[in-house]
Amino acid sequence: MEGFFGKLRNLDAYPKIDEDFYSRTLSGGIITIMSSIVMFLLFISELRLYLHAVTETKLVVDTSRGARLRINFDVTFPALPCSMLSLDAMDISGEEHLDVGHDIVKTRIDSHGNVIEARQDGIGAPKIDRPLQKHGGRLEHNETYCGSCYGAETSDEDCCNSCEEVREAYRKKGWGLSNPDLIDQCKREGFLQRIKDEEGEGCNIYGFLEVNKVAGNFHFAPGKSFQQSNMHVHDLLPFQKESFNISHKINRLAFGEYFPGVVNPLDGVQWAQQAPYGMYQYFIKVVPTVYADISGRTIQSNQFSVTEHFRSDDIGRIQSLPGVFFFYDLSPIRVTFTEGHVSFLHFLTNVCAIVGGIFTVSGILDSFIYHGQRAIKKKMELGKLS
Repeated sequence: MEGFFGKLRNLDAYPKIDEDFYSRTLSGGIITIMSSIVMFLLFISELRLYLHAVTETKLVVDTSRGARLRINFDVTFPALPCSMLSLDAMDISGEEHLDVGHDIVKTRIDSHGNVIEARQDGIGAPKIDRPLQKHGGRLEHNETYCGSCYGAETSDEDCCNSCEEVREAYRKKGWGLSNPDLIDQCKREGFLQRIKDEEGEGCNIYGFLEVNKVAGNFHFAPGKSFQQSNMHVHDLLPFQKESFNISHKINRLAFGEYFPGVVNPLDGVQWAQQAPYGMYQYFIKVVPTVYADISGRTIQSNQFSVTEHFRSDDIGRIQSLPGVFFFYDLSPIRVTFTEGHVSFLHFLTNVCAIVGGIFTVSGILDSFIYHGQRAIKKKMELGKLS
């Protein structure tokens, strides 16, 4: 048995030296302290990486089909009243959402950005007790009100009982409403007076759109939109204005849900119009993104990049629609972010590498300094003897 232990003793790769032969130096003590501090800092850094999740990025071809794209927005127009502002969306598949009113909220603001209380119904409207009936007479007590659509009816039973219904009927016909004061419903509701009362106001509009996951655009512009000669146009005649200030601030714009680390480049962007007329355009490239967190929850979202351009027209030459347009296209590449933890064996390997590496480098540095000092000291002694 003693022979077996002796053989094991001969395999010892760490031979011991009697402490009487140790030579401790000042430089060795300094190097020991410094190497211990560096070793401790690197260990803490490695421990933090081990305890926190790391994100792995992967690029794959986007093979999703039939999905919908959610667009979240919050935009402020400091010089465009809410009564003028409308939202439209369309895509290359031919789907259109004109004058969107669902899932959005419009808030009137003054020139300082403060919220204005909602106007009470009827303020600014002339007092007309009996509305004009479709047949031409005034509403009697025993009659049901059915207002005229002024030639925009699609059938004899159609009625337009409000200014908004008349404007909608005109929009469907592709007609412009040149003078709202000639429309009984608009005159009763004080349409033009309301526009005059809102002069100098602004509007904050926020909400979301659900659109097809194909290239398209959505835009904020004054007036109701309609199709005329296969062109998308807006009826600006009722507002009786020569120019529209489309200065705006994008408080938030996102394509899909929020996920950790996402950066939306248009958040907080604002632009002030200098020319009297024009169209502001954002060209957006949307990148489908999937984020899988450490718990296994998956978030289907998007990132995007953007460029912008302002197209102005000369006064009196209305060639482009005044408004803020967002043209978006989708990338065929999908980005996948996956959260995960570093394995314990990987952590242990790195810790051993840190300890062993610093210990070895410190030993080489200490040996170099120690032997250098001895060589210099020996030369100095030889110089004194000679």
